[in-house]
Amino acid sequence: MSMSGGSGGYNYITVPGFPFTRLPCDSFASNFQRIDLDRRCLEECPQLGIMEELQLLNLQHNRITRIQHLSHLKQLVFLNLHDNHISEMTGIEALSSLRILMLGKNRIQKVCCLGGLSKLNILDLHDNQICRMENMSHLSELRVLNLAGNSISEVENLQGLDCLTELNLRRNCISFVTEVDRLPCLQRLFLSCNNITSFDQLACLGESRSLSELTLDGNPVALETWYKQAVLRCVLHLRQLDMKRITDEDRRMAGVQARKEEEKKRESHKQTIHKEKRRLAIRNAAQQWEGVRACLELPPTNGAKEEVSPENSPAHSPAQTNGLTQEPSPDEPSGSVQSLSLSDSHLAELDGDTLRLFGLGALEALERGWGVQTAGAVTVITFRYISFDAIVPTLPRIRVKFPNLSHLIFLETNISRLPQLAALAQVRRLDQLTIHPEGNPVVSLALWRSFIIYRLHHFNLQRINGQEVTMNDVIAAERIFGTLGHIAATETPRCRLLLLLEESRKRQLQFLLEGRGRRAGLSPEELRDNGKLLGEGLSRALFNYPSRDCSEGTVESSERDAMIEQYLQQLVQRASDTNLKGEALHKLWPSMFAEMVRDCVLEMRDRAAFRQASLAKLSETK
Repeated sequence: MSMSGGSGGYNYITVPGFPFTRLPCDSFASNFQRIDLDRRCLEECPQLGIMEELQLLNLQHNRITRIQHLSHLKQLVFLNLHDNHISEMTGIEALSSLRILMLGKNRIQKVCCLGGLSKLNILDLHDNQICRMENMSHLSELRVLNLAGNSISEVENLQGLDCLTELNLRRNCISFVTEVDRLPCLQRLFLSCNNITSFDQLACLGESRSLSELTLDGNPVALETWYKQAVLRCVLHLRQLDMKRITDEDRRMAGVQARKEEEKKRESHKQTIHKEKRRLAIRNAAQQWEGVRACLELPPTNGAKEEVSPENSPAHSPAQTNGLTQEPSPDEPSGSVQSLSLSDSHLAELDGDTLRLFGLGALEALERGWGVQTAGAVTVITFRYISFDAIVPTLPRIRVKFPNLSHLIFLETNISRLPQLAALAQVRRLDQLTIHPEGNPVVSLALWRSFIIYRLHHFNLQRINGQEVTMNDVIAAERIFGTLGHIAATETPRCRLLLLLEESRKRQLQFLLEGRGRRAGLSPEELRDNGKLLGEGLSRALFNYPSRDCSEGTVESSERDAMIEQYLQQLVQRASDTNLKGEALHKLWPSMFAEMVRDCVLEMRDRAAFRQASLAKLSETK
């Protein structure tokens, strides 16, 4: 620090490296009001007992370890102890007139002993070992606070510093900034070279109405692509950032970025709402399914599910199905998902090439108008919480609407019997089939996989439940079900065949049978020959599972139901009549038997007459 005289009777003190570089000292009447002991190799503060009117004392660049011998300097307004070896701030408590205190580049570890310095305007504590901001809230007249180059990790305890205009926290360990908005006069804030990584850690800066200069260079957050625009969007009144003036172009770009961020937030909010609706729809569909399962008395699933969603379902992890490794179900959304139908209890969504249907109401999505390109892109359909019998009537439409379908997945659809699997023959083709054991009891049957391979032989399935279908599997399935199918095709009566086959197969059988003769009846040999002519297709087709969609009931089905009901009533009536007759016979039989014996005895009493009557009766029968 140097002192010099100037025009007009003003004296100036130069403070190198400090924001306020020139301080007017015109009130100092004599040289006894200021002392400069810069670079004197002092190891302790000098005793200045006769200089009670001293106002400026410069002791920088010495080796002083303690602040002492200064308590009597009641008029001291400027004390410079920069670059010494001081470790504690004790010794300055009595300097109540002090306006400027410079203790930078020392070894101070704690801010303290400032209780009596209420008039302090400038406090410099840079390059010390301070870890916490404390004991300064009473400094209501403090305008400049320099804590650069310390070990501070948190901005705190700033309340009460109502006049603070400049706060320097460069080169610390700060990762989160708070309470800055409580400084009503703050204009300059220096936070360079800290550990701030996110704009969220600077949120309080947006609440400041006075901040005009800010530095954040040297922080990880300054490496972000839209760093400047994000800061300007946060601090609206900023005029200078990282020692560079803010231009109109910077503000325009900040506005553009702000609009993009707002759109992103709105989109994120919409997605959050949709995800919640989706979760609720799946949960409600699962609860309805649980109710249906309970009514049908299906085998219990793996534990009760209070919150059922595809994310926590066992179908999302590799499972074991009859000892075979099963691929995880792709129920979890990935990327852009298009919601086709969403209500409180069902969900239909299209995720790339996968169509997922949750709940019975989701089947309505199959009735919507599908574009050729969109429908052609669907290769996987997943059914969940839908009864298989409700799915069966949609299979012909699936075959038509999705020509590239190659994989069907069934989770909790109540497939419980082998004939149900035969309904899948209505699909055009399949490469893969997945029937998860969750909610599908059929998987527990030993022959379910062999039955699929035999019945859907024309699909040439590549994988079932994630396991490859080998030629040995095909041979084994043919060995188990082939003979049974052949016997059924060749030995079953014509009327029974017509009842078992689908409509297209009925016409084929009718043509072949009537082509050889339009006789009402055919011998077993002829039926057997006709069965051979139909080939393997008929034997597989006999394993059929007709649709039971009551909503689309036909006249034939209603007549058949009436006929069956009438036939059952006749059987019951006949059995009842037979039972009544048996009971009556049991009661009358003793008397009837006695009468029969009596009649026989009477007839045989006259042997000659009986013999003659018997011969006459024999003659008449000839």
